[in-house]
Amino acid sequence: MNCIAHQSPGLWRHPQDRSTQYKDIEYWTDLSKILEKGLFDGIFIADVLGIYDVYHNSAEHALTGAVQVPVNDPLQIIPAMAAVTKHLGFGLTTSISFEHPYPFARRISTLDHLTKGRVGWNIVTSYLESGSKNLGLKTQVNHDNRYDIADEYLEVLYKLWEGSWENDAVLRDKEKGIFADHRKVHPIDHQGKYFTVPGIHICEPSPQRTPVLYQAGASTRGQKFASQNAECVFIAAPSKVAAKKVVQGIRKKLIEEGRDPYSVKIYTLLSIVTDETDLKAHEKFKEYQSYGSYDGALTLLSGWSGVDFSQYQPADKVEYIHTNAIQSLLDSYVNADPDRVWTIEEIANWNSLGGNGPVVVGSASTVADHLQQWIEDTDIDGFNLAYILAHQSFIDVVDYIVPELQKRGVYKTEYREGTLREKLFGNSAHLPNNHKGASYRYNHSIQFSHAV
Repeated sequence: MNCIAHQSPGLWRHPQDRSTQYKDIEYWTDLSKILEKGLFDGIFIADVLGIYDVYHNSAEHALTGAVQVPVNDPLQIIPAMAAVTKHLGFGLTTSISFEHPYPFARRISTLDHLTKGRVGWNIVTSYLESGSKNLGLKTQVNHDNRYDIADEYLEVLYKLWEGSWENDAVLRDKEKGIFADHRKVHPIDHQGKYFTVPGIHICEPSPQRTPVLYQAGASTRGQKFASQNAECVFIAAPSKVAAKKVVQGIRKKLIEEGRDPYSVKIYTLLSIVTDETDLKAHEKFKEYQSYGSYDGALTLLSGWSGVDFSQYQPADKVEYIHTNAIQSLLDSYVNADPDRVWTIEEIANWNSLGGNGPVVVGSASTVADHLQQWIEDTDIDGFNLAYILAHQSFIDVVDYIVPELQKRGVYKTEYREGTLREKLFGNSAHLPNNHKGASYRYNHSIQFSHAV
């Protein structure tokens, strides 16, 4: 995240941590080179447009602890990282709630051109009421209604990215002076409940047309949206039991939508603390814990869940409360794992390092065993690694864990050529023909096969 304290509040104070350099372009170019050295599929850049002010009904702890504030624009750092790498993908988080789809379509197409097709988009509907109010809304739009808007938002984007320009519309004919065949560039004429977009996409088709589509909604409505649109899904669960339940739900939804349940890659949130030996790794973890922030963790949890945790005592049990924020968060603690009852203090300590995912601690061999066991026990496809120290957490993974996984034959030894979609799925640079978005490609007999 383009901020200081992302998922590990308090750790920016550690002498090895570089988070306070987030404003410097070198911070991001160094990170991208570290990740590409480790053959990471991509960097996932989270974002919020708002402040965490639910805890104590105040922004005090967010500001004093730099808990996701200040936070800079995530999009502008991507071209710099792309310029110093060749293969690394870039998963950009932006909210459908805060930008009209027409200019957004241009921003993503531009990025896809500049990165030669290495862009993914994490589709979020946003959960912070503070962000909505700063954009003139009296309150946050209802949770499920945000997904109704997202459905149409994606429809507009599919029409722009997939259907406005035919594949052979761009000629670049210097002798005849014809750059594009105007007969093959089409207005989308979208008139819907939430958006009216009559014109053409203002950009020529980018390498992927539609970026790789990521989604992180784990609520019932979020899973339905993901099962219709996502190519990659991020989940966050505190245990394998909870993760397995979410994964099973997603696979089931995909089948209900007529998709292959394994056509979508599911990544779970996880952090790693590693060193030469188990003992050294646990000593490092204990040191990291000494920098964790109780108030910072509850600031995040209150913002994520919509529940002000300051009204409870540390020993109080966590209960499910229906809110308008991230509905799956409390459910993952209360209902997903019947063998565990959490207290407020326990989830605060848990979330102070790496956020709402587990921390695996140990030598390369120990960590690799855990990762392989997670894959086997939960049916996930991979991991969304949250750092504890910037950039030391990723340096440690690249130096210790990657070679061990390669030795076991479960991690790639070189990148596949092509766009991000080709690297992840091995097929076309474009959406597969059976994807919902592909149905919006221009059809000569019916301009838009899914037109409103």
